[in-house]
Amino acid sequence: MTVAAVTPRTPAAAAGLARGDRIVAVNGHRLRDAIDFQFHAGEERLELTVERDGVTAVRRLHRRGPGLGLELTAPRPSDIATCANKCVFCFIHQLPKGMRRSLYVKDDDFRLSFLHGNYITLSDLDEASFARIIEQHLSPLYISVHATDPELRHALLGRPRHSAEILPRLERLAKAGIRMHAQIVLCPDLNDGAHLERTVHELAPLHPHVATTAIVPVGLTRHRERLPALRSLSAEEARTLVATVGGWQRRWLAELGSRFVFLADEIYLLAGLPLPPAAAYEGFPIAEDGIGLVRRFEDGFGRAIARRRAPARRAGAVTVVTGEMFAPRLRALLAQGGFDPAEVRVAAVSNDFFGPAIGVAGLLTGRDIQRQLATLPDLGRAVLVPAVAVRDGDGVFLDDLAPADLARDLGVPVRVVEPTPAALLKAIRDT
Repeated sequence: MTVAAVTPRTPAAAAGLARGDRIVAVNGHRLRDAIDFQFHAGEERLELTVERDGVTAVRRLHRRGPGLGLELTAPRPSDIATCANKCVFCFIHQLPKGMRRSLYVKDDDFRLSFLHGNYITLSDLDEASFARIIEQHLSPLYISVHATDPELRHALLGRPRHSAEILPRLERLAKAGIRMHAQIVLCPDLNDGAHLERTVHELAPLHPHVATTAIVPVGLTRHRERLPALRSLSAEEARTLVATVGGWQRRWLAELGSRFVFLADEIYLLAGLPLPPAAAYEGFPIAEDGIGLVRRFEDGFGRAIARRRAPARRAGAVTVVTGEMFAPRLRALLAQGGFDPAEVRVAAVSNDFFGPAIGVAGLLTGRDIQRQLATLPDLGRAVLVPAVAVRDGDGVFLDDLAPADLARDLGVPVRVVEPTPAALLKAIRDT
């Protein structure tokens, strides 16, 4: 593992570690990846075998708290286990040609599931990987289930060469005490209806090891040439699904002590129905999967408004960019917070790049924002764009346009804002 950064005045700094050092062993244990480092570096006293400029040395660390002050480099794409499936709904298969290469990487790596919450299918997991998960107790893991019926799941995964049967794999991990979060990408006419009922009812007996099951709607872009015919969930189907899942949640709350199955925010928004209260999300364990993000934001917005200091008087309006799906709710929140719509304008940007079925802010491109905001008569003193639409690290949109490019084209400052109520209110006040 290569050191990416060392924090001053920490055990790593005191031991003389530096950026670019290669850590090859901890207390005599050879390292394969960051998980091995975490697994073996939990002791109070550590001996790191380090290579620098072709010279190997031992660095001794004395842990004085939870952290060592050490940041390791991310794995290279060539080191990531990729997905051999050809899922009928795979979003990566729906990307147009010509985008940056990293967007086309389909990972199916249990290490990224443990470290970052990436969903994996388990279909290609070999015996050595199973043994390592159990030995190092890599928990929680995030599992793409989609269906428990073996033949249906095999079809949904594109009929891979390996068995797609999922329940025996989940049962083995559950027996080892591994905590899991399951996901179902719901494709109307394929794994909905009776198939969905079977899936969630066959997963429920594995609770609490299968801690949650998330139901998310299939995302379909305009770039589906030569791919299986799929359709999106209708508003009426979304309303029926909300009612059905509500009944399951009441049953399992009584039987399991947990609602167990949770719907993506998109389904409530599509149905035009209120989102559940915060308590119904049981601590938001899968918020990053779009389960409860809107509720958490709306409740946090109310609290932030209650404690905000009086806004400074600024000349001109500010334009807040979001996706079409959340725009009506954001306008309502700002109105309830006392903001004049003429002073804080919400721009609902339609996703021309991926198509009208994609309405979330995180998949907006810079060119769609630029093109649609350019038609507005006045953008005010600044444009605020959500950080979820900008890639970490180099800070560019999915189409490689940078916020600075956007500012140049629009002729106003563009500020990237973290998707929290406090950050949004501060940006509105201070920009």
